[in-house]
Amino acid sequence: MLRTETSTYHYKGRRRSQAALIQRIKEIAETRVRYGYRRIHVLLRREGWEVNAKRVYRLYKELGLQLRNKTPKRRVKAKLRDGRCQAVQENETWAMDFVHDQLATGRKIRVLTVVDTFTRFSPAIEPRFGFRSADVVEVLERISREHGLPKAIRVDQGTEFVSRDLCGPTNAASRSTSRGPASRRTTRSSKV
Repeated sequence: MLRTETSTYHYKGRRRSQAALIQRIKEIAETRVRYGYRRIHVLLRREGWEVNAKRVYRLYKELGLQLRNKTPKRRVKAKLRDGRCQAVQENETWAMDFVHDQLATGRKIRVLTVVDTFTRFSPAIEPRFGFRSADVVEVLERISREHGLPKAIRVDQGTEFVSRDLCGPTNAASRSTSRGPASRRTTRSSKV
Protein backbone atom coordinates (compact mmCIF):
# COMPACT_ATOMS: atom_id res chain seq x y z
CA MET A 1 0.00 0.00 0.00
CA LEU A 2 1.23 3.45 -0.86
CA ARG A 3 1.63 6.03 1.83
CA THR A 4 0.79 9.48 0.50
CA GLU A 5 -0.41 12.67 2.03
CA THR A 6 -4.14 13.23 1.83
CA SER A 7 -3.52 16.75 0.56
CA THR A 8 -2.29 15.34 -2.78
CA TYR A 9 -5.67 13.97 -3.76
CA HIS A 10 -7.77 16.57 -1.99
CA TYR A 11 -5.93 19.60 -3.37
CA LYS A 12 -8.01 22.63 -4.26
CA GLY A 13 -6.54 25.38 -6.38
CA ARG A 14 -6.23 28.82 -4.84
CA ARG A 15 -6.19 30.80 -8.05
CA ARG A 16 -8.23 33.97 -7.93
CA SER A 17 -10.91 34.64 -10.49
CA GLN A 18 -9.45 36.04 -13.69
CA ALA A 19 -12.70 37.35 -15.16
CA ALA A 20 -11.66 40.99 -14.80
CA LEU A 21 -8.27 40.34 -16.38
CA ILE A 22 -9.84 38.39 -19.24
CA GLN A 23 -12.33 41.20 -19.85
CA ARG A 24 -9.53 43.81 -19.92
CA ILE A 25 -7.46 41.71 -22.37
CA LYS A 26 -10.51 41.45 -24.65
CA GLU A 27 -11.06 45.22 -24.49
CA ILE A 28 -7.45 45.98 -25.38
CA ALA A 29 -7.47 43.44 -28.20
CA GLU A 30 -10.67 44.94 -29.65
CA THR A 31 -9.37 48.51 -29.64
CA ARG A 32 -5.82 47.62 -30.75
CA VAL A 33 -6.31 44.83 -33.24
CA ARG A 34 -2.67 44.39 -34.28
CA TYR A 35 -1.36 44.09 -30.70
CA GLY A 36 0.03 40.74 -29.68
CA TYR A 37 0.19 39.35 -26.18
CA ARG A 38 3.52 41.06 -25.42
CA ARG A 39 2.18 44.55 -26.10
CA ILE A 40 -1.01 43.80 -24.20
CA HIS A 41 1.13 42.65 -21.27
CA VAL A 42 3.02 45.97 -21.32
CA LEU A 43 -0.24 47.93 -21.37
CA LEU A 44 -1.62 45.89 -18.47
CA ARG A 45 1.53 46.51 -16.43
CA ARG A 46 1.26 50.25 -17.12
CA GLU A 47 -2.35 50.17 -15.88
CA GLY A 48 -1.17 48.60 -12.63
CA TRP A 49 -2.06 44.93 -13.16
CA GLU A 50 0.32 42.58 -11.34
CA VAL A 51 0.34 39.97 -14.07
CA ASN A 52 2.99 37.71 -15.56
CA ALA A 53 3.67 37.66 -19.34
CA LYS A 54 3.14 33.88 -19.35
CA ARG A 55 -0.33 34.29 -17.87
CA VAL A 56 -1.21 36.92 -20.47
CA TYR A 57 0.01 34.57 -23.19
CA ARG A 58 -2.06 31.67 -21.84
CA LEU A 59 -5.22 33.76 -21.63
CA TYR A 60 -4.54 35.35 -25.01
CA LYS A 61 -4.37 31.88 -26.57
CA GLU A 62 -7.46 30.64 -24.72
CA LEU A 63 -9.44 33.62 -26.03
CA GLY A 64 -8.36 32.82 -29.58
CA LEU A 65 -6.77 36.22 -30.12
CA GLN A 66 -3.69 34.98 -31.94
CA LEU A 67 -2.53 37.27 -34.72
CA ARG A 68 -2.50 35.76 -38.17
CA ASN A 69 0.90 35.63 -39.79
CA LYS A 70 1.38 37.60 -42.97
CA THR A 71 1.18 35.54 -46.16
CA PRO A 72 4.64 34.47 -47.26
CA LYS A 73 6.05 36.19 -50.33
CA ARG A 74 6.17 32.82 -52.05
CA ARG A 75 2.36 32.66 -52.08
CA VAL A 76 2.03 36.26 -53.25
CA LYS A 77 4.21 35.47 -56.26
CA ALA A 78 2.17 32.37 -56.97
CA LYS A 79 -0.99 34.49 -57.07
CA LEU A 80 0.55 36.67 -59.76
CA ARG A 81 1.08 33.62 -61.96
CA ASP A 82 -2.58 32.59 -61.94
CA GLY A 83 -3.29 34.24 -65.31
CA ARG A 84 -1.01 31.87 -67.21
CA CYS A 85 -2.91 29.95 -69.85
CA GLN A 86 -2.36 26.26 -70.38
CA ALA A 87 -1.00 25.24 -73.77
CA VAL A 88 -3.70 23.55 -75.88
CA GLN A 89 -1.63 22.48 -78.87
CA GLU A 90 1.86 21.43 -79.82
CA ASN A 91 4.52 24.12 -80.30
CA GLU A 92 2.40 26.80 -78.62
CA THR A 93 4.53 27.44 -75.50
CA TRP A 94 8.06 26.41 -74.65
CA ALA A 95 9.60 26.55 -71.19
CA MET A 96 13.30 27.31 -71.01
CA ASP A 97 15.64 27.03 -68.02
CA PHE A 98 19.14 26.09 -66.93
CA VAL A 99 20.06 23.03 -64.88
CA HIS A 100 23.35 23.10 -62.96
CA ASP A 101 25.50 20.15 -62.00
CA GLN A 102 29.08 19.30 -61.08
CA LEU A 103 31.33 16.68 -62.63
CA ALA A 104 33.43 14.24 -60.61
CA THR A 105 36.45 16.42 -61.34
CA GLY A 106 34.74 19.35 -59.61
CA ARG A 107 34.10 21.30 -62.81
CA LYS A 108 30.64 22.84 -63.02
CA ILE A 109 28.41 22.18 -65.99
CA ARG A 110 25.26 23.95 -67.13
CA VAL A 111 22.52 22.39 -69.23
CA LEU A 112 20.06 24.49 -71.22
CA THR A 113 16.70 22.71 -71.37
CA VAL A 114 13.86 23.71 -73.65
CA VAL A 115 10.55 21.87 -73.16
CA ASP A 116 7.26 22.07 -75.09
CA THR A 117 4.72 22.53 -72.26
CA PHE A 118 1.91 20.72 -74.10
CA THR A 119 3.65 17.55 -75.32
CA ARG A 120 6.54 17.57 -72.78
CA PHE A 121 8.86 16.99 -75.75
CA SER A 122 12.28 18.55 -75.32
CA PRO A 123 13.59 20.02 -78.57
CA ALA A 124 16.90 20.94 -76.92
CA ILE A 125 19.02 19.74 -74.04
CA GLU A 126 22.33 21.52 -74.51
CA PRO A 127 25.18 20.85 -72.00
CA ARG A 128 28.13 23.26 -71.84
CA PHE A 129 30.62 24.55 -69.33
CA GLY A 130 29.54 28.13 -69.90
CA PHE A 131 26.77 29.85 -71.79
CA ARG A 132 26.85 33.28 -73.32
CA SER A 133 23.65 34.91 -74.52
CA ALA A 134 24.83 34.36 -78.12
CA ASP A 135 25.03 30.62 -77.39
CA VAL A 136 21.43 30.60 -76.14
CA VAL A 137 20.29 32.48 -79.27
CA GLU A 138 22.21 30.00 -81.43
CA VAL A 139 20.46 27.03 -79.79
CA LEU A 140 17.06 28.72 -80.16
CA GLU A 141 17.68 29.47 -83.85
CA ARG A 142 18.76 25.88 -84.48
CA ILE A 143 15.67 24.35 -82.89
CA SER A 144 13.39 26.92 -84.55
CA ARG A 145 14.72 25.75 -87.96
CA GLU A 146 14.03 22.13 -86.98
CA HIS A 147 10.68 22.52 -85.17
CA GLY A 148 9.45 26.04 -85.93
CA LEU A 149 8.99 28.86 -83.44
CA PRO A 150 6.42 28.69 -80.63
CA LYS A 151 3.95 31.49 -79.91
CA ALA A 152 5.64 32.12 -76.54
CA ILE A 153 8.73 31.07 -74.63
CA ARG A 154 8.32 30.97 -70.84
CA VAL A 155 11.43 31.67 -68.76
CA ASP A 156 12.08 32.54 -65.14
CA GLN A 157 13.40 35.86 -63.86
CA GLY A 158 16.96 34.58 -63.72
CA THR A 159 19.98 36.50 -64.91
CA GLU A 160 20.48 34.07 -67.78
CA PHE A 161 17.56 35.43 -69.77
CA VAL A 162 17.77 39.21 -69.36
CA SER A 163 20.34 39.94 -72.07
CA ARG A 164 19.52 42.22 -75.03
CA ASP A 165 20.46 39.39 -77.38
CA LEU A 166 17.46 37.39 -76.16
CA CYS A 167 15.04 40.34 -76.10
CA GLY A 168 16.09 41.73 -79.45
CA PRO A 169 13.87 42.10 -82.53
CA THR A 170 15.47 39.09 -84.23
CA ASN A 171 13.59 36.70 -81.95
CA ALA A 172 10.11 36.22 -83.37
CA ALA A 173 8.63 34.38 -80.40
CA SER A 174 7.35 36.49 -77.55
CA ARG A 175 9.04 35.93 -74.23
CA SER A 176 7.10 35.68 -70.99
CA THR A 177 8.41 35.33 -67.48
CA SER A 178 6.92 33.70 -64.44
CA ARG A 179 5.54 37.10 -63.40
CA GLY A 180 4.04 38.11 -66.71
CA PRO A 181 5.23 39.59 -70.01
CA ALA A 182 8.87 40.60 -70.09
CA SER A 183 8.94 44.16 -71.28
CA ARG A 184 12.01 45.43 -69.48
CA ARG A 185 15.35 45.66 -71.21
CA THR A 186 18.55 45.56 -69.28
CA THR A 187 22.08 46.74 -70.00
CA ARG A 188 23.87 43.75 -68.54
CA SER A 189 26.82 42.15 -70.27
CA SER A 190 26.23 39.46 -72.85
CA LYS A 191 27.87 36.78 -70.69
CA VAL A 192 25.16 34.41 -69.44
